[in-house]
Amino acid sequence: MASERSYSPADRLLLQADAALRTLLPFTGQPFRPSPADGQPDAELKPEDARHIAGLMRINHTGEVCAQALYQGQALTAKLPEVREAMEHAAEEEIDHLAWCEQRIRELGSRPSILNPVFYGLSFGVGAMAGLISDRVSLGFVAATEDQVCKHLDEHLEQLPADDARSRAILEQMRIDEEQHATSALEAGGLRFPAPVKFGMTLLSKVMTKSTYRV
Repeated sequence: MASERSYSPADRLLLQADAALRTLLPFTGQPFRPSPADGQPDAELKPEDARHIAGLMRINHTGEVCAQALYQGQALTAKLPEVREAMEHAAEEEIDHLAWCEQRIRELGSRPSILNPVFYGLSFGVGAMAGLISDRVSLGFVAATEDQVCKHLDEHLEQLPADDARSRAILEQMRIDEEQHATSALEAGGLRFPAPVKFGMTLLSKVMTKSTYRV
């Protein structure tokens, strides 16, 4: 494994470009873990239920695109090597979620959001700026973002039909992973964001969820 000092700024930019392509191009993100949906029965869904579930999974897929971009941006500007490594490790775990969601969307006869490149670029910029401010702010942003993701997952789990075991298994495992990411970020010294900042993040997340449900 190459050491931290073996990467030049140009190398890191190329790695970021590679990560962006693997995130945005269909079926290029290879999961490290098998999908929790494997082995779960595939229920006979009404067309309207299948469309609704696909919309929910599309929101979650875009959320994972944003998470990838956020972590990559933070890793690029993180001050401490251990923080950079933590961001890169979290990004690897989010690849599982990305691949699981995309697979389920395709099974439901739909496709990921065409807005993903826009949200990737915005999230990368936010992550890079947070890292430039300080590692503590960067970690705090991870914790606050993952809290938002957990709330979305809870809402989506409530909306799933009782017999859709495949989607439910995916979202439940994602919920476990995201909560652990938030806890780890705070334990590593992340700043606890005040309520007004979290409220602003909630408003921005609603823009993403409303736009990607159908598009």
